Amino acid sequence: MWAGILEDAGRHTLLCAQALALATAIGAPLAAFAAARTHLRALLLALAAVGRTLPSIAVLTLLIPLLGVGTAPALVALVLLALPPIVINVDLAIRGVAPAARDAALGLGMSGGQCFRRVVVPLALPVALAGVRTASVEVIASATLATFIGAGGLGDDIVRALQTDNLALLLAASATVAAMAFAAELLFARTARAIEVHTS
Repeated sequence: MWAGILEDAGRHTLLCAQALALATAIGAPLAAFAAARTHLRALLLALAAVGRTLPSIAVLTLLIPLLGVGTAPALVALVLLALPPIVINVDLAIRGVAPAARDAALGLGMSGGQCFRRVVVPLALPVALAGVRTASVEVIASATLATFIGAGGLGDDIVRALQTDNLALLLAASATVAAMAFAAELLFARTARAIEVHTS
C-alpha cells in the first residue's frame, strides 16, 4: 500500500510544483507590471477576485472540452487556481513598500530599475511569499481532484479507497496530502521569516 502511495505522492508533488512554478512565473511579473498602472491593476485584481470564487472542480470540468483529459488540463486548472492569491499578494507587497524607501534609493542615484530590484523586491518579498504559500496549500489540496480527469496523484488513492471501503488507504492518502500541505506552509512561512529578518 505504502509503495503505491509514495509513487502517487511523487506524481502529486511534481504536478503541484509545476503548477506553482508556472503560476509564480506568470502572476508575479504581471502583478508587478500592473501595480503602478491604475486601470490595468483594477482589471487584474478584478479577474483575480473572480478566479478566487471559482470551485476547483468547475475549473477542471470546463477545461475538459478544450484540453481533454490527463496532465495538461490538470496543470492548466491548477495554475489558474494558484494565480489569484499570488497576484493579489504581489500587488499588496509592492504597493506596501514605503515611499520613503523608494525616495531614499532614488536620492542615492539609483535608476528606477535598480530601485525596484535592490529595494522594492527585497522589502516586498515576505508579503509576496505569503501569496505563494496560500497558493501552494490550495494547489496541493485541489490536485486531489485531478484524478477525475486522469492526471493521477493521491486523488487516485482516495477515490480507490472510497470505492473499496478501504479505511486504511483512505487515511494514509489523506494524511499524506495533509502532510504535504503542512510542509509547504511551513517551508514558505520560514522562508518569508528568514527574508524579513535579513532585510530588517
